[in-house]
Amino acid sequence: MKNGDDFLNFLPCDLSIKILTALEGPSDLVRITAVSRNWRHFVIRHGLCKHLSLQMFPQLSRVERVNELGGSTKGHAGAGSSNFVEWEALEREHRAYAFLARCCLSTTAGDCISEAIIASSTDNYPEESICNTLEPRDRVARTASYWSSKGQKNPAVPETLTYRLIADLCVVTEIKIRPFQAYFQFGYPIYSAKSVRFRMGHIKDADESCQDSGTDRFAWTYTS
Repeated sequence: MKNGDDFLNFLPCDLSIKILTALEGPSDLVRITAVSRNWRHFVIRHGLCKHLSLQMFPQLSRVERVNELGGSTKGHAGAGSSNFVEWEALEREHRAYAFLARCCLSTTAGDCISEAIIASSTDNYPEESICNTLEPRDRVARTASYWSSKGQKNPAVPETLTYRLIADLCVVTEIKIRPFQAYFQFGYPIYSAKSVRFRMGHIKDADESCQDSGTDRFAWTYTS
């Protein structure tokens, strides 16, 4: 604008927020904060970086509080010290969510599964164990690699496979499932689930073992 006028001074606050939250991600907001002190204060004061981060990664909404390692709050005695502490908290939150979003976006793609924990049932253990599902090949050392349940008389009874992820926070963008084709049987039949449902969660009691297929031990935070 002419004469260095700032459009934030001419637009309603709600409209400015709507424009800035339409950006692609927190990294754009970080660049905006470098434009001027006024823009930096506006972005931080309204928590726009946190807003965009939660919009991109809803799982971050379960973060209760933000702490910076090695950081300290330098309180000022006298009038206005409470405003200073509040501003310090807003800045700390801004930096933390910008960092979290950058990590989530820049992390190299890879497998999120750390280990196979347990299957609801296994027909022949260990030849047909859940561990075989982590092997992308259908043959290992000339031996078929697959998981097989014991099966149920009622086909509506579900079977479950439980895995541990590599970290408390993972961004899952793709889940691959490959049905097993029995190359050693006549006609090469394909064994596949009729339907699949995915659930993400955590064990309710940290002192309990995960080596139990009972779903009541887990708090499920996402179900497909």
